Parts: sequence; structure tokens; C-alpha cells
Amino acid sequence: MIKYQLATGITFFIYLAMMLAIGLWAYRKTANLSDYLLGGRNLGPLPSALSAGASDMSGWLLLGLPGFAYAAGLESVWIALGLLAGTWLNWLIVARRLRIYSKSAGDSLTIPEFLENRFEEKTHILRVISAAFILIFFLFYTSSGLVAGGKLFETTFGLDYQLAVIVGAVAVVSYTLFGGFLAVSWTDVVQGLLMVAALMIVPVVALSVDDGGWSAASASIENKNPELLNIWTSIDGQPLGAIAIISLLGWGLGYFGQPHILARFKAIRSAEDIPVARRTAVSWTVLALLGSLGCGLVSIAFFEIPLSDPETAFMLLINALFHPVIAGVLLAAILAAVMSTADSQLLVSSSALADDFYKALFRQQASQKELVNVGRVAVACIAVAATFIALNPDSKVLDMVSYAWAGFGAAFGPTLILALYWKRMNWQGALAGVIVGGCTVVIWKQLSGGIFDLYEIIPGFVLAGLGVILVSLVTTKPSASIEKQFDQVAGL
Repeated sequence: MIKYQLATGITFFIYLAMMLAIGLWAYRKTANLSDYLLGGRNLGPLPSALSAGASDMSGWLLLGLPGFAYAAGLESVWIALGLLAGTWLNWLIVARRLRIYSKSAGDSLTIPEFLENRFEEKTHILRVISAAFILIFFLFYTSSGLVAGGKLFETTFGLDYQLAVIVGAVAVVSYTLFGGFLAVSWTDVVQGLLMVAALMIVPVVALSVDDGGWSAASASIENKNPELLNIWTSIDGQPLGAIAIISLLGWGLGYFGQPHILARFKAIRSAEDIPVARRTAVSWTVLALLGSLGCGLVSIAFFEIPLSDPETAFMLLINALFHPVIAGVLLAAILAAVMSTADSQLLVSSSALADDFYKALFRQQASQKELVNVGRVAVACIAVAATFIALNPDSKVLDMVSYAWAGFGAAFGPTLILALYWKRMNWQGALAGVIVGGCTVVIWKQLSGGIFDLYEIIPGFVLAGLGVILVSLVTTKPSASIEKQFDQVAGL
């Protein structure tokens, strides 16, 4: 066991050293806030696509989703279908227009700044409230990544869970703090490739251990519970109702409002690069989701004794199947997943504090160097708060992700889509959409039974869209300059 931990630890150390080297390289290229938050808007299609995918999927792809597949069987396919559709539609209908419009609207670096500039809102109410929702939901989202990191270090090295969370947090903050968006994006390229490679290799090796491959594995699963192989029923044999299926598919709606994914659209080098990036991103997502579901399903057949924590299935498969050095590389994929999302979330949260609060409300004439330094301090402060939340050892990665995912999807998804495509929309409608969507998720989450078993992103998304439309129609039309800018962007 000690030899195993030593070999794995050396692999982890080498991996972290590589990520820190990228962070230091990016530090030398970070001259202003645009560099720190969007890499100077000069990201190519490959890093844009892989960075968007890696920052999207996070630790839940290697822990939460395999754990759900292990516990629920083929019911988990509905989530994967929703996520795949959401990925494709987000790149198709949001990416190009957001890249163009965010540049046209005052070179907006953040989503709150874009909404403010898009509607020429001068009081900063829309920007500040939008930034507040970003901070609230990112605390939970970032915490979910730190929980995943804690489970990784606890399972691999036998560390106390709370110490393991702190170790993971320090690893993530170290290169995000200095390198900013460039460090985050280029480490995401490495991490995204590592994640998908691990997810494809592990289930294939697990199936090759015993003769019979998937046929033998599916027979073993059927012997344990045949309902695990039925996409239309729950594990107790009850038919999946409309609420359950819609809730699982509804995960796809979350993509349209995730600030850390949307940042990749704003940062891509040119709108002409987006078709290539879209195809790359969708291909990566297909492979990642197939591998993740495969790991969970294979684990049902592989482990005779039920796992006390299904979210450890991927890690335990690796420990059982591979030499310590290979296992260290594959387990580093989990660390990659944690780091690739948590770093992006910390960066977006710091931008909310530095650009949308500090600059907008207190220091409008702040220098670029001052704003970058404020952003770095914000990264450290937010990381401390997220770590505190993650210290609860009973935390579940998928539960925390689902809440934050719904919050962003409802608060910003309908608002952003309508802002990009509806000429009549005004700032009052945008504010209504953000507030209604975010608050609906918070309130709906506290209720249960009947219609309230529906995943909170669905009512939040619908009500936010209605809020934008109704409030925009009963308030003043946008100014002529706003409509002119919209027409210019729509014509490009």
C-alpha cells in the first residue's frame, strides 16, 4: 500500500509541476484585465473547445456521473442525452453571436458587464445583481469540485477528508492566482485530453479482465438487478414518469447560462473559428459521456460487494486494475477534472468582484494592474469560502453541481439568449429574468412532492424567459442606439 501511494504521489507531483509551469508561463503574458480574464480574446478553436468541455464537466464527470450510473443504471443515459444536446445547441446558437456582441458592446469582459453595456444601463443595478448571483452559485459549484478533490486524496492517500479538501484547494488556487485565463485555458487542454483518455481506457480494461466483455458484464448486472439495464424504469422497477425524464433531460438547459463556459465563447480568436471549435467540443463530449457512463455500469458488474459511496466507483476501478504508476496517471485525470472547472469558476468569480463590483461601484478609474491584483486577491478569498463549504464530509458532488448548474442555467440562460436575439428586450426585462430565474431555483429547491419533484432548472428557465418577455413589453422600448447596435450585430 505504501509503495502504491508513493508511486501515485510521484505521478501527482509531476502533474502538478506541469500545471504550475503553465501558470508561470501565462503569468508572463498577463499584462491587463482582458488578458487575465479572457486571454486577450486570442484563443484558438482547439483550446477553446477543450477548455469549454473540461471546465464544464468537472469532477462530477469522473465521480458524480459514474456514481449515478452505478446506482441508477441506464436511467443515467437521460442525463447524458440532455448534456450532449445542450453542448451542441450552446455552441450553435450562443457562441458566435456572443463573441461578436460582447466585443461590440464595449469590449465586455464578463456576462454582467455585457448585459449592462448591451442595454446601456447606467445605474449598475443589473450588473451588480447579476454578479451577486454569480458569486452565490459559484460558491456551491466550486465547492463541489473541492469535494471531488477531497474524495480523491482521501481514497488514494488515506488522508483525512478535511485535510484532503485543503490540499486540493491549494493545488487549484496556486496556478489560477498567477496565470489567469491563459493558464486556465491551456491547462484545460492538457486536462481535457487526460480526462477523456482515462474515461475511455478504464471501462475497456475492466471489460477485458474477464472473458465475455460487455455480454458477461451485462449478464452480471442483470443477475443483480435487471432494472439497471432498462432505460425506462427506476431501479425498483417503477416506470420513469414524465417528471423524472424531463428533469434528467433538463440538465441540457444549464449550458446557456454557465459563465465559465460562456467565457470561452468570448475569448475565442475569431467568430470564424467557432464551427471547428463546435465540432471538436461535441466530439469530446460524446467520448467523455460514453466513458463516464461506461465506468459506472462496468462497476456494477465488477464489484461484488456494494460500494458504500457510489461516487468512488471510478477511483476504485483504477486501484483494482492498474499498476501504481499507471493508476497515478489515470487518477490524475480526476485531479485534472477538479482543477479544470474549479480554476475557471474561481476566475469568473474573481472577475465578478474585480470588474463588476470593485471597478463598477468603487474605482471606475482603477488601473489595469490594480484590477488584476484585485482579481488575484478575490481568487484567494473565494477559494477560502468554497473550501469552508466543502469541508462537510457528507457532501455529494452531483447534488452540489445540480443546484449550482440549475441556478446559472435559469438566471442567465433565457436572459442571455433573448439578449442576443430579441431586439425589443430592455434592461428591465434582463433584470427580471436574472432575478426570477435565480430566485425560482432557490425556492423550488426547498420544496418537494408532486410537481416540485421536477428539477428546479425547468421552472426556473421557463419563468425567467416569461419574466424577460413580459417586463420588456410593459416597459419602455430600447433606445435607437441600442436597436442600431443590435441590427449591426445581427447583420454580421
